[in-house]
Amino acid sequence: MKIINGIDKMKTYARIMKKENKLVGLVPTMGYLHEGHLSLIRTARKQCDTLITSIFVNPMQFGAGEDFKKYPRDIKKDEELTKDCFVDALFCPQDEDMYPEDFSTFVDVEKLTDSMEGASRPGHFRGVTTVVMKLLEIIKPDIVYFGQKDAQQAFVIRKMVRDLNMDVTTKVFPTVREEGGLAMSSRNTYLTKPERKDASVLHRSLKLAEDLILSGEKDTKKIIKKMRETISGVPSAKIDYISIRDTKFLKEVSALRGEILIAMAVFIGKTRLIDNIMLDMEKQKGVYVSGKSQ
Repeated sequence: MKIINGIDKMKTYARIMKKENKLVGLVPTMGYLHEGHLSLIRTARKQCDTLITSIFVNPMQFGAGEDFKKYPRDIKKDEELTKDCFVDALFCPQDEDMYPEDFSTFVDVEKLTDSMEGASRPGHFRGVTTVVMKLLEIIKPDIVYFGQKDAQQAFVIRKMVRDLNMDVTTKVFPTVREEGGLAMSSRNTYLTKPERKDASVLHRSLKLAEDLILSGEKDTKKIIKKMRETISGVPSAKIDYISIRDTKFLKEVSALRGEILIAMAVFIGKTRLIDNIMLDMEKQKGVYVSGKSQ
């Protein structure tokens, strides 16, 4: 496995792969890899001739007072894990190379970023779209892979790719969960043992919503009220938001039809966690974000 730090070196490597007619896949991450990342990497490995994983803790997507400085990092372990998954190249750029002192160009996707994570974390998606745009331009992969835990992010990236006519396919795969249902996340490492147990309430409340809907409940306010009651029963939990939205424009819905996204952000102690599920109301079953950009 090649470990590449320089942007020009990464461009050269990617260019060579293209000249050899290799199908290039990219799994972008912020490192501290867990099974959620590794499942994407293994899937991409099966689908691509050349697999590149990037590790970059992107300062631009962290707001004031957020956890950029303490975000978990273990590059040596990440190198071992990616090597074990037969990644061809690990791209680990430096902050000063990605964002030189005079950097002043940004990518904004409007409307889809107004709510949920965008409302709670102003500027977050501007940082996400800018860094993903840079990675796609540097590497020029044929396919880029994401997980559904960050569902709004997946919708935003897919919209950026479509609006800018970018020559890349976005693929999104289901959330990988721990035994108690907690969505895998690098931030789970912040949780104490009791808090990790408490955090299972996120998935439990999502499953409650799913059960209510599939049993005939149509009132979104009642569904959210039941979810809030469930989460509020856990003393360490503090709700940031719970929202039920369509999957086309991410608008809040009152009538449940088509595909819907049920998403939330909840603090467990001082740790902010996100989770979601998607349901197809026509087929009465769970779905995940479309595997192709549309």
